[in-house]
Amino acid sequence: MDGYRFQLHGQDLLALASGGLYWPAQNMLVVSDLHLGKSERIARRGGSLLPPFEVLETLSRLTDLVEALEPREVICLGDSFDDLAAVEALEEPDFAQLKRLAAGRIWTWIEGNHDAGPLSVPGSHVAERRVQNLTFRHIAQPGAVAEVSGHYHPKQRVAGGRARPCFLLDRQRIILPAFGTYTGGLMVRDAAFDPLFANDARAVLTGARAIVCPR
Repeated sequence: MDGYRFQLHGQDLLALASGGLYWPAQNMLVVSDLHLGKSERIARRGGSLLPPFEVLETLSRLTDLVEALEPREVICLGDSFDDLAAVEALEEPDFAQLKRLAAGRIWTWIEGNHDAGPLSVPGSHVAERRVQNLTFRHIAQPGAVAEVSGHYHPKQRVAGGRARPCFLLDRQRIILPAFGTYTGGLMVRDAAFDPLFANDARAVLTGARAIVCPR
């Protein structure tokens, strides 16, 4: 499975070209910002009508990743649903698919700014999770170390190509790309990242293969 191997505070991690983060020693898969139900939420609030297939596509890609890795634990780093009403609007086959994915493994939902609060889906729901010396949360905190987060939907482009979702990392933290379909993004040179990353930060672009480049 294509990806970029690196260390974060002594832990060997793999930034996958698919947009997931894998921790082999823990047999753990981490994904962020699924934003399930985004098209339904936009339509509900009177916005543009988008093709209503983003839940199916996002869950299909997540299913492929879970089946390939067979992780012991899956952590979703927040904004897994576009809002709480989107949970109730899930079609029964989609809800059943989530239940199948969570069956037989630890499934942790980190609270995000879109989906804070208890959710009626399988798994545990926490503000953040700490495993060994790594902390998993939705939004990066300035000054934190050994931190894994999401929220910002980082993107980068190389050689004049289109912007692609990417991981952004340095020696202290990693921010994951948005895994969900129809999610926008923030270019990695945006000033919002300046308080969080050192000058030697790297971007790992997702797609057919992982491409590493300087921020």
